[in-house]
Amino acid sequence: MNICLYCYASLEKSLNWSNWLTVEENSVLCETCAAKLEIIPGNRCEICSRAWNGAICSDCQQWRQLGENIEGNYSIYYYNETMRDLITQWKFRGDYVLREVFRKDLQHAFEKQFASITPSIAAVPIPLSKNRMQERGFNQSLALAEMLDVPVKHVLGRNSGEKQAKKNRKSRLKRGNPFFITEALQQPALIVDDIYTTGTTVRQAAQQLNLHGCPAVYSLTVARS
Repeated sequence: MNICLYCYASLEKSLNWSNWLTVEENSVLCETCAAKLEIIPGNRCEICSRAWNGAICSDCQQWRQLGENIEGNYSIYYYNETMRDLITQWKFRGDYVLREVFRKDLQHAFEKQFASITPSIAAVPIPLSKNRMQERGFNQSLALAEMLDVPVKHVLGRNSGEKQAKKNRKSRLKRGNPFFITEALQQPALIVDDIYTTGTTVRQAAQQLNLHGCPAVYSLTVARS
């Protein structure tokens, strides 16, 4: 019996002549849980994917003044209460199979936003420090990157430090760059991660890639806070 990966309710549906074409074979969430995940609609900031009526939001205008180093980020969902709980259960409690919740929309977003623009693009996961990797047992960024039909390049390393979830916006913006290059990447990069919060993590990773010859850096994130 198939069950919802989030609430464990049955996914079985009665099949009849009126719905047999629309029943999804690979559903991993029940209709109730799926309805709680909010896809970002309508107008967005062209840089960070924030819901915005203009071209570039106020945050990204400030980033431009500091020296922008990403071509753009695309986020799929709002970081609402359900998404926050789902990512916590997946990332911090080790429920690895929950990555399947994001597979279809992640692949669709990639095909729509990046595949035709940069056919030579490589996925670059945000690395974990050794200590964090030992705690979690897997890298959520790598788990997402591996679901895309592109090469995955492990070209970034990360120094140990305090968890980002414990830091406020001001602390995130002020912290030093924790990333370093392990191998130069001479092709466009797509940083893949779970949450875009202030954009600091993505931009610090992009800074290292840019400094070592990467011609363009984009990012694809599951949720936008």
